[in-house]
Amino acid sequence: MADLLETLIQLERTLHHPGAALSAAQCDDLLHADFFEVGKSGLRYSRQQVLAYLSQVPAAAASVVDSSDYRVHELGPDCALLTYACIHESEGCAVKVWRSSIWRQTASGWQLFYHQGTVA
Repeated sequence: MADLLETLIQLERTLHHPGAALSAAQCDDLLHADFFEVGKSGLRYSRQQVLAYLSQVPAAAASVVDSSDYRVHELGPDCALLTYACIHESEGCAVKVWRSSIWRQTASGWQLFYHQGTVA
């Protein structure tokens, strides 16, 4: 399970760097076709909305994300829940958020199926 944890941490952290740091193809590969998210605001976002956001935010304008306390829970042979805490820093303000992500293993690799943020 340690290998799975490390794999999912690496994939999750890739998504912490929007804008120029990620190509559209990388984002497309990482997000499952049925992906959706409930953000820390409580709003629901579709895959298309998230892809549009990630493509519009320059890497320099992205908030700094410091994540820790990762845990993985296998939900089935091809499905895992990744939970962690993170601090978002933007314009001198820091916000702690609990994050949960459901990852599904597909023919093309692990893809993010669902993501939720809850302000701590």
